[in-house]
Amino acid sequence: MILIADGGSTKTSWCQLSDTGQRVYFNTEGYNPDFIDTPGIVASLDKNLPETLPRTEVREIYFYGAGVSSQAKGDVIANALRRIFPNLSKVEVTEDLLAAARALLGHAPGFAAILGTGTNSCIYDGQKITYNVDSLGYFLGDEGSGSFLGKRLLRDYLRGLLPDGLQEALRVEYHLGSRNDIIDRLYNQPLPNRFLASFAKFAYDHNNVSYCRQIVVEAFEAFFQNIVLHYPGYQELTFNCVGSVGYNFRDALTQVANSHGMQVGKIIRSPIDDLVSFHEHAG
Repeated sequence: MILIADGGSTKTSWCQLSDTGQRVYFNTEGYNPDFIDTPGIVASLDKNLPETLPRTEVREIYFYGAGVSSQAKGDVIANALRRIFPNLSKVEVTEDLLAAARALLGHAPGFAAILGTGTNSCIYDGQKITYNVDSLGYFLGDEGSGSFLGKRLLRDYLRGLLPDGLQEALRVEYHLGSRNDIIDRLYNQPLPNRFLASFAKFAYDHNNVSYCRQIVVEAFEAFFQNIVLHYPGYQELTFNCVGSVGYNFRDALTQVANSHGMQVGKIIRSPIDDLVSFHEHAG
């Protein structure tokens, strides 16, 4: 039995693949090693893995994760997996960007992006990532992501700039406290990127308000101006994307991509199905 996991910062999508090709899907929390350590991952998995999953029968795990930017970061997750699954013969932990490329493009070359809690993108040659413009994370970059949208919404909220009744709606829907409470949540409590990204749903739920439509378009415009346009020959490539933000706002994303002379190909919410198919065919 093998497990394949697509790990974002907020959620990890798993598929349990049996020797006969039967698929069982489940979700756990996200495990970005920038924000959680090995014991934290072990505790979460121990609590959230399905009781029906036979841990001793899992032989191989392919884990694609947000924040896996080095061998050391990958080891944070791999060490947790070895503790949870005692009979593993193979563990591969690599960046989520490769999962996106494999799910979107298979073995074909092209452009692949992630627009979810965070942002990432690359040019892929059909086997490996060959070019990447660093998204720089939610502090410095991640343009077009859920955390980027959340930052904009919270900033305008704290300055009293939200229009059309959105000020009160945001406060009520998210049970927002004082300015100091919000600042404490961002600077002193864990997973601030996930907290910020949670506000992207507000923009989606209020998409009928011009302000929400405008900030989504502006976020994608920033993503293109600061990241996509810096890829050599980008207009010759098709734009392909995974992630809830790219999927939920795909009309705005298509509009911005086309405005920069880039055609849109595949936009999917989650790569897990296509990723499992990739490994089935590879095996």
